[in-house]
Amino acid sequence: MAVLRKSIILPVLFFATAVFFVFKGFLSFAEEPANKELREAMYWQGSGDKNVQCFLCPRQCLIFNNQRGFCRARKNINGKLYTLTYGNPVALHVDPIEKKPLFHVYPGTKSFSIATAGCNLRCKFCQNWEISQADPESVKGDFVPAAQIVSEAKKTGSRTIAFTYTEPTIFYEYMLEIARLARQEGIDCVMHSSGFINEKPLRKLAKYLTAANIDLKGFSDKYYSSYCEGNLASVLNTIKVLKEEKVWVEITNLIIPGANDSDQDITELCLWVKKNLGAETPVHFSRFFPMYKLLDLSPTPVASLVRAKEIAHKEGLVYVYIGNLPKSDAGEDTVCPQCAKLLVKRTGYTVEENNISKGKCRFCGTKIAGIWD
Repeated sequence: MAVLRKSIILPVLFFATAVFFVFKGFLSFAEEPANKELREAMYWQGSGDKNVQCFLCPRQCLIFNNQRGFCRARKNINGKLYTLTYGNPVALHVDPIEKKPLFHVYPGTKSFSIATAGCNLRCKFCQNWEISQADPESVKGDFVPAAQIVSEAKKTGSRTIAFTYTEPTIFYEYMLEIARLARQEGIDCVMHSSGFINEKPLRKLAKYLTAANIDLKGFSDKYYSSYCEGNLASVLNTIKVLKEEKVWVEITNLIIPGANDSDQDITELCLWVKKNLGAETPVHFSRFFPMYKLLDLSPTPVASLVRAKEIAHKEGLVYVYIGNLPKSDAGEDTVCPQCAKLLVKRTGYTVEENNISKGKCRFCGTKIAGIWD
């Protein structure tokens, strides 16, 4: 019961903290006129009689006048599509990059993390459902210009800006402008995403991304349809496009008991990653806790996570991690694939030891895949 209570309380505390920071002036932004908050969306076209069709994500919603798309974040106003999330963050935090999780990107550095309300999926297990399933205007603070996000990231000493917590796709225009400005200031941008985005906007965004962790939530259309209201093919295409665009990719797979935890599911996922991304692509198997609409399930057995890691290694993946476990030795350390020496020691989100120097193992000189200072 203690685990169940913690799994419910933590996201509630996160949400309350996020709202507190935005409304109590964590970044002390000056208020801007309301009309600056409403921006015309990208990737849409008119469809007659003041209807519009959105082409940002695979849903390609046909949206009638004065109505919203599936994501709740894009609205048709008199025959034009507008984004409701531009300049309207609901969470602004400085996190360790390890929290994304990105283990092979600037370990031990800060990542200025941002999210808006909304999502274009309906995952039954969402840990941030209070904001991902909310209308953007229901959690509204002051207008925050993209340039101010970049400025604050610099002030906090953040090596990266992370688009995270909810689904970054639904604040695409805001994210793209921030990423462009960040590039000019020498700050890298990363995202944690479900990967449910169309190829054209993704390729445009990818030009300004250093890394992405993609939630590969399962490995069948049945799973995606039943648990997320999405589809597998679109996500796999996103991952391949990011690889083509030379964005560093890490994969997270949340293992849910009885849903996506079979040996076949795990094996197929690992083989696909190896074939399409390469054996050195980090894969994070994450433990599920009862959440949102899946409160009747039990947490993922530790044995299931260990088994997933064993399968991944058996199929040839080099860097495999286990997350959401309480023990510091649960499988989040990076080990050299050549000499088996400890490279990066992690306790929670804290890096306690780093033996990677200039992208190589300090002990044997083996090149370690990733993005290192």
